[in-house]
Amino acid sequence: MTRPIGVIAATLTLLLAGGAQAASWKDFPGVENSGFTEVDGDRVMQLSIVVPAPRAEVWRAFTTSDGYRTWATPLASVDLKVDGMIETNYDAAAKLGSAENIKNQITAYVPERLLVVRNVQAPTGFPGAAEFARTAVVIELSELTPQSTRVTLSGVGYGAGPVFDNLYRQFEWANAYSLAELKSRFVTGPIDWAARAAKEKAAAADRKVQGGAKP
Repeated sequence: MTRPIGVIAATLTLLLAGGAQAASWKDFPGVENSGFTEVDGDRVMQLSIVVPAPRAEVWRAFTTSDGYRTWATPLASVDLKVDGMIETNYDAAAKLGSAENIKNQITAYVPERLLVVRNVQAPTGFPGAAEFARTAVVIELSELTPQSTRVTLSGVGYGAGPVFDNLYRQFEWANAYSLAELKSRFVTGPIDWAARAAKEKAAAADRKVQGGAKP
Protein backbone atom coordinates (compact mmCIF):
# COMPACT_ATOMS: atom_id res chain seq x y z
CA MET A 1 0.00 0.00 0.00
CA THR A 2 1.28 3.43 -0.91
CA ARG A 3 1.61 5.65 2.16
CA PRO A 4 -0.35 8.89 2.60
CA ILE A 5 1.47 12.15 2.32
CA GLY A 6 0.37 14.80 4.72
CA VAL A 7 -2.90 16.56 5.52
CA ILE A 8 -4.92 17.43 2.39
CA ALA A 9 -2.41 15.59 0.18
CA ALA A 10 -2.57 12.40 2.19
CA THR A 11 -5.40 10.51 0.58
CA LEU A 12 -4.59 11.41 -3.01
CA THR A 13 -1.89 8.76 -3.13
CA LEU A 14 -3.89 6.37 -0.95
CA LEU A 15 -6.93 6.49 -3.21
CA LEU A 16 -4.85 5.97 -6.33
CA ALA A 17 -3.36 2.88 -4.69
CA GLY A 18 -6.72 1.65 -3.39
CA GLY A 19 -5.39 1.45 0.15
CA ALA A 20 -6.76 1.95 3.67
CA GLN A 21 -10.15 0.45 2.82
CA ALA A 22 -10.47 -1.30 6.18
CA ALA A 23 -8.39 1.15 8.22
CA SER A 24 -9.75 3.50 10.87
CA TRP A 25 -8.72 6.80 12.41
CA LYS A 26 -8.71 4.86 15.67
CA ASP A 27 -5.48 3.21 14.50
CA PHE A 28 -3.61 6.27 15.80
CA PRO A 29 -3.36 6.77 19.59
CA GLY A 30 -3.84 10.33 20.74
CA VAL A 31 -6.03 11.37 17.82
CA GLU A 32 -9.48 12.65 18.80
CA ASN A 33 -12.48 12.73 16.46
CA SER A 34 -15.15 15.42 16.91
CA GLY A 35 -16.65 15.34 13.41
CA PHE A 36 -20.27 16.36 12.95
CA THR A 37 -23.03 16.87 10.39
CA GLU A 38 -24.32 20.34 9.50
CA VAL A 39 -28.03 21.16 9.33
CA ASP A 40 -27.92 20.99 5.51
CA GLY A 41 -26.49 17.45 5.66
CA ASP A 42 -22.89 18.30 4.76
CA ARG A 43 -20.31 16.66 6.99
CA VAL A 44 -17.42 18.30 8.81
CA MET A 45 -14.48 16.02 9.43
CA GLN A 46 -12.69 17.17 12.59
CA LEU A 47 -9.63 15.46 14.02
CA SER A 48 -7.13 16.73 16.58
CA ILE A 49 -4.00 15.78 18.49
CA VAL A 50 -1.77 17.38 21.12
CA VAL A 51 1.77 17.98 19.88
CA PRO A 52 4.59 18.40 22.45
CA ALA A 53 6.04 21.57 20.94
CA PRO A 54 5.55 25.35 21.10
CA ARG A 55 2.88 26.70 18.78
CA ALA A 56 5.43 28.72 16.80
CA GLU A 57 7.40 25.56 15.96
CA VAL A 58 4.28 23.66 14.91
CA TRP A 59 3.29 26.61 12.73
CA ARG A 60 6.66 26.49 10.98
CA ALA A 61 6.15 22.76 10.32
CA PHE A 62 3.04 23.65 8.29
CA THR A 63 4.05 26.92 6.68
CA THR A 64 7.72 26.66 5.66
CA SER A 65 9.26 24.42 3.02
CA ASP A 66 11.96 23.16 5.39
CA GLY A 67 9.45 22.56 8.15
CA TYR A 68 7.02 20.67 5.93
CA ARG A 69 9.78 18.37 4.73
CA THR A 70 10.57 17.28 8.29
CA TRP A 71 7.32 15.33 8.62
CA ALA A 72 5.02 15.38 5.60
CA THR A 73 6.77 14.93 2.24
CA PRO A 74 10.39 14.91 1.01
CA LEU A 75 9.54 17.39 -1.75
CA ALA A 76 7.76 20.50 -0.50
CA SER A 77 7.55 24.16 -1.45
CA VAL A 78 5.43 26.45 0.74
CA ASP A 79 4.63 30.04 -0.24
CA LEU A 80 2.83 31.47 2.77
CA LYS A 81 0.46 34.15 1.51
CA VAL A 82 -3.17 34.43 0.45
CA ASP A 83 -3.42 32.46 -2.82
CA GLY A 84 0.06 31.10 -2.13
CA MET A 85 0.77 27.46 -2.93
CA ILE A 86 1.88 24.38 -1.02
CA GLU A 87 3.36 22.04 -3.64
CA THR A 88 4.36 18.53 -2.58
CA ASN A 89 5.30 15.08 -3.79
CA TYR A 90 6.17 11.92 -1.88
CA ASP A 91 8.80 11.07 -4.51
CA ALA A 92 12.06 12.71 -3.45
CA ALA A 93 13.22 12.65 -7.07
CA ALA A 94 10.22 14.66 -8.28
CA LYS A 95 10.69 18.22 -9.50
CA LEU A 96 8.66 21.31 -8.67
CA GLY A 97 6.23 22.15 -11.43
CA SER A 98 5.41 18.54 -12.31
CA ALA A 99 1.81 17.82 -13.28
CA GLU A 100 1.94 14.87 -10.87
CA ASN A 101 2.69 17.05 -7.85
CA ILE A 102 -0.05 17.90 -5.37
CA LYS A 103 -0.86 21.60 -5.10
CA ASN A 104 -2.88 23.11 -2.29
CA GLN A 105 -3.79 26.78 -2.42
CA ILE A 106 -3.73 28.87 0.75
CA THR A 107 -7.03 30.71 0.93
CA ALA A 108 -6.58 32.34 4.35
CA TYR A 109 -4.33 32.33 7.38
CA VAL A 110 -3.77 33.95 10.76
CA PRO A 111 -0.11 33.63 11.85
CA GLU A 112 0.45 30.80 14.34
CA ARG A 113 -3.29 30.23 14.68
CA LEU A 114 -5.10 29.34 11.46
CA LEU A 115 -4.35 28.01 7.97
CA VAL A 116 -7.02 27.26 5.33
CA VAL A 117 -6.13 25.32 2.19
CA ARG A 118 -7.90 23.69 -0.75
CA ASN A 119 -6.62 21.36 -3.43
CA VAL A 120 -6.13 22.78 -6.93
CA GLN A 121 -4.03 20.01 -8.47
CA ALA A 122 -4.18 16.27 -7.86
CA PRO A 123 -2.13 13.51 -9.54
CA THR A 124 -3.40 11.96 -12.77
CA GLY A 125 -6.18 9.45 -12.18
CA PHE A 126 -7.31 10.76 -8.81
CA PRO A 127 -10.91 9.54 -8.34
CA GLY A 128 -13.55 12.06 -7.28
CA ALA A 129 -11.47 15.07 -8.35
CA ALA A 130 -14.49 17.31 -9.00
CA GLU A 131 -16.00 16.56 -5.59
CA PHE A 132 -12.64 16.87 -3.88
CA ALA A 133 -12.18 20.37 -5.32
CA ARG A 134 -15.29 21.42 -3.37
CA THR A 135 -13.70 20.61 -0.02
CA ALA A 136 -11.18 22.52 2.07
CA VAL A 137 -9.11 21.93 5.19
CA VAL A 138 -8.99 24.33 8.13
CA ILE A 139 -5.91 23.86 10.34
CA GLU A 140 -6.13 25.42 13.79
CA LEU A 141 -3.36 25.68 16.38
CA SER A 142 -4.24 26.25 20.04
CA GLU A 143 -1.57 26.78 22.68
CA LEU A 144 -2.20 24.57 25.70
CA THR A 145 1.09 25.33 27.47
CA PRO A 146 4.29 27.01 26.27
CA GLN A 147 5.49 23.53 25.24
CA SER A 148 2.30 21.91 23.91
CA THR A 149 -0.10 22.70 21.08
CA ARG A 150 -3.43 21.23 20.06
CA VAL A 151 -3.66 20.83 16.28
CA THR A 152 -7.16 20.50 14.81
CA LEU A 153 -7.85 19.60 11.18
CA SER A 154 -11.39 20.33 9.99
CA GLY A 155 -12.35 19.08 6.54
CA VAL A 156 -15.39 20.95 5.20
CA GLY A 157 -17.57 20.54 2.12
CA TYR A 158 -18.25 16.81 2.28
CA GLY A 159 -21.69 16.44 0.72
CA ALA A 160 -23.94 13.46 0.13
CA GLY A 161 -23.38 10.53 -2.21
CA PRO A 162 -20.99 7.59 -2.63
CA VAL A 163 -18.07 9.66 -3.95
CA PHE A 164 -18.13 11.97 -0.95
CA ASP A 165 -18.65 8.96 1.32
CA ASN A 166 -15.47 7.40 -0.03
CA LEU A 167 -13.51 10.65 0.19
CA TYR A 168 -14.63 11.19 3.77
CA ARG A 169 -13.74 7.67 4.87
CA GLN A 170 -10.30 7.79 3.28
CA PHE A 171 -9.41 11.27 4.50
CA GLU A 172 -10.59 10.51 8.01
CA TRP A 173 -7.95 7.77 8.20
CA ALA A 174 -5.23 9.63 6.30
CA ASN A 175 -5.59 12.90 8.20
CA ALA A 176 -5.36 10.96 11.46
CA TYR A 177 -2.19 9.39 10.08
CA SER A 178 -0.82 12.84 9.24
CA LEU A 179 -1.52 14.14 12.74
CA ALA A 180 0.29 11.14 14.20
CA GLU A 181 3.26 11.79 11.89
CA LEU A 182 3.33 15.44 12.93
CA LYS A 183 3.41 14.49 16.61
CA SER A 184 6.12 11.89 15.97
CA ARG A 185 8.26 14.54 14.28
CA PHE A 186 8.42 16.45 17.58
CA VAL A 187 8.82 13.33 19.72
CA THR A 188 11.49 11.42 17.78
CA GLY A 189 12.79 14.04 15.34
CA PRO A 190 12.49 14.78 11.60
CA ILE A 191 11.86 11.93 9.18
CA ASP A 192 14.87 10.45 7.37
CA TRP A 193 13.22 10.03 3.97
CA ALA A 194 16.08 8.06 2.41
CA ALA A 195 16.09 5.55 5.26
CA ARG A 196 12.30 5.21 5.14
CA ALA A 197 12.32 4.65 1.38
CA ALA A 198 15.00 1.96 1.69
CA LYS A 199 13.03 0.20 4.42
CA GLU A 200 9.85 0.22 2.37
CA LYS A 201 11.66 -1.02 -0.73
CA ALA A 202 13.02 -3.94 1.27
CA ALA A 203 9.57 -4.70 2.69
CA ALA A 204 7.99 -4.59 -0.78
CA ALA A 205 10.65 -6.96 -2.13
CA ASP A 206 9.96 -9.33 0.76
CA ARG A 207 6.23 -9.30 0.01
CA LYS A 208 6.94 -10.09 -3.63
CA VAL A 209 9.15 -13.04 -2.68
CA GLN A 210 6.39 -14.34 -0.44
CA GLY A 211 3.79 -13.97 -3.18
CA GLY A 212 2.19 -10.81 -1.77
CA ALA A 213 1.71 -7.38 -3.29
CA LYS A 214 4.05 -6.25 -6.04
CA PRO A 215 6.49 -3.44 -5.16
